Amino acid sequence: MTKVAIVGAGITGLTSAYFIKKHYPEIDVTIYEATDRPGGKVKTAYRDGYVIELGPESYLGRKTIMTDVAKDIGIADEDIVTNETGQSYIFANNELYPIPGGAILGVPTDIKPFMTTQLISMKGKLRALKDLTIKPVDMPEGDMSVGAFFRERLGDELLENLIEPLLSGIYGTDIDELSLMSTFPHFKSLEEQHGSIIKGMQQVRKARLEKEDQRRSGAQGQFKQFRRGLYDFIEHLETWLIAQDVSIQYNTQVKDLISTQKGYHIVLDDDTQPFYDGVIVATPHQTFRQWFDKDPMFDYFDELDASSVATIVFAFDEDDIENIHNGTGFVIARTSQTDITACTWTSKKWPHTTPEGKVLIRAYVGKQGDNIVNEKTDEELVQIARRDLEQMMTFKGEPEFTIVNKMPYASPQYHVGHIDKIKQIQQHILDNYQHLQITGAPFEAVGLPDCISQAYQAVENLLPRIR
Repeated sequence: MTKVAIVGAGITGLTSAYFIKKHYPEIDVTIYEATDRPGGKVKTAYRDGYVIELGPESYLGRKTIMTDVAKDIGIADEDIVTNETGQSYIFANNELYPIPGGAILGVPTDIKPFMTTQLISMKGKLRALKDLTIKPVDMPEGDMSVGAFFRERLGDELLENLIEPLLSGIYGTDIDELSLMSTFPHFKSLEEQHGSIIKGMQQVRKARLEKEDQRRSGAQGQFKQFRRGLYDFIEHLETWLIAQDVSIQYNTQVKDLISTQKGYHIVLDDDTQPFYDGVIVATPHQTFRQWFDKDPMFDYFDELDASSVATIVFAFDEDDIENIHNGTGFVIARTSQTDITACTWTSKKWPHTTPEGKVLIRAYVGKQGDNIVNEKTDEELVQIARRDLEQMMTFKGEPEFTIVNKMPYASPQYHVGHIDKIKQIQQHILDNYQHLQITGAPFEAVGLPDCISQAYQAVENLLPRIR
């Protein structure tokens, strides 16, 4: 019988096991996890009737692979929820501004609301509209920073006040170092296809509106969740895997991989060395790097930085907080003096998470170049976040409770050239490690559906070579 080990029980590792059992049910699968729980960064707290996400908040609904898996493992349609739509804001120059109507990831697609917004000066607006006439950006090295691309197309002001706070928060990276081709390659494709990023995004918006018309249900949110939180997906997945005879070994650290011609011995923390025909590694690069210290192709992971981030949750009685802004939350431009990077008014965006008469808020901390998450205590982070939030809303009383979830060195930094390095490493693994696949966030997955897609690809790359 073919035996496969998966190292790491985050969403990538768990769904790797799912795809193996779905398509190759006869294969024996064991998952090794160093902690006492599955899910990795996915973490949901249940308290006093609240459903509180402490890691990722949701997933992009148009990437349907996660919804498809959820339904297959037993989550009912009615337990998959879509976010409430509403106004989102930018906090720029220490003031909240509504994001202009029609903007997609900061790119204007409806000229009228863009021309009337106070977020961008008239000079900045006219500069942005030059995008409609200038030639596609030259990219001789095959990659460039997201910042450089949008500065050339739309100008500094639009980038810094609108695009940068929306995009850099996803990756926790300085937008002037963030790799375009590792993160948003479709922007370059749209620019070249339509001769303008505005024209390209207008076509994207047109296609989305046509899809909404076909549903005949009006505008819907882009994001999806589960009524009992993202961890409900993890628990369903764990239950499904166990029912398929997958062994999940918690509190079990993998110390090394020893290669043979036929597979791998996995060296565990008790010094046992079970043998497997194939191995899928789905851990942070800080974990697996040491196992390949004699292979210079893995040296790139020595220089791959990772930023630390934290989620800070506040739960209030609605009488103890005043928020005059009717929306789902805001992101923060670099022109404002705050330590938080964004805030979700969770009880407005996801009403199912919050009891009647209560308010739930999530603030986010962690920028490239600062070390606030690692240096400050939980109590200090709560005070810092509250101090910043007092610029946007009024606190009349104390929160019922707060929760801080630190994720140290959790967000790999995809700097310019990252995707080329990763493609070289992936090809090197295919050519030289017949019984191995390495996948997950250090490579090119950030969103949850992307992690699942990478898990599928890892299985499809590995299994035909070892059976």
